[in-house]
Amino acid sequence: MARGSRLARLAALGLLGVLTLSGCSMPNNQFWRFGWPEGITEQSQSMRELWTGSVIAALIIGFLVWGLIIYSVIRHRKRGDELPKQTAYNLPLEIAYTILPFVIIAGLFFYTVTVQNKVLDDSKKPDEVVAVNAFKWNWQFVYPETSGPDGKPVNTVGTSSEIPILVLPVDRTIRFEVASADVIHSFWVPEFLFKLDVIPGNDNGRDNVFQVTVRKQGAYVGRCAELCGTYHAFMNFEVRSVSGDDYDAYLKARESGMDTAAALESIGQPGHATTTRPLPLFQESSSQAGG
Repeated sequence: MARGSRLARLAALGLLGVLTLSGCSMPNNQFWRFGWPEGITEQSQSMRELWTGSVIAALIIGFLVWGLIIYSVIRHRKRGDELPKQTAYNLPLEIAYTILPFVIIAGLFFYTVTVQNKVLDDSKKPDEVVAVNAFKWNWQFVYPETSGPDGKPVNTVGTSSEIPILVLPVDRTIRFEVASADVIHSFWVPEFLFKLDVIPGNDNGRDNVFQVTVRKQGAYVGRCAELCGTYHAFMNFEVRSVSGDDYDAYLKARESGMDTAAALESIGQPGHATTTRPLPLFQESSSQAGG
């Protein structure tokens, strides 16, 4: 009974360590990432902290289990032909290893749901709104709060020979309203550490909506992450995150009548995608079809 009580106390102490570490703010250096990629959004930091805490908790439990196994191997090794004393029941230990896994799972569930709610939260008033229209097999990005020379909102649409560029500001809350014209697509920017399935028929503002705050300038490839047909693999785009001033200047250039490339060059950015390009096979197929 005494040995079982000691083991129960040891297990409880390990659980306390797991829950304490899971609730702490996790360090952000490469070692503590445990293979987790570096995201560029505010929301990706919360997901990274959940991953780090989960790995630390798993390691604590792992070391505890390995320690008990090694202890049992050494403590209860065979010392002769005499049969050791048999114990039918150890109630404290059985209670501990019945309740402990449930508590651990409940803790992991709690932190997962908390982070998920934070990542999917779209209750704040966004600084910018971008409508993303997916179709076989490309993307259209619309800035609904702008007005071009024709009176319609500024937009960028990809073609078989040109990768569409989605220009975003850093340090502003951006609301994406995503829609599909045909089948299920999936809006995915790997550096966001997030993707959203785009289900046709769902109204914008209900299901096909999410918000992010980009924290790092740069160029990042985006893809469709849902098998959507013959040319699914060619359905790429590029995110170009720029300063808030450059973003405002870009939209003004577009409203004046400049196309995407010219407007990007006017703020000192490359006019065409730098992270990905149309695949030659698609270009050849288009050329043959046109010929």
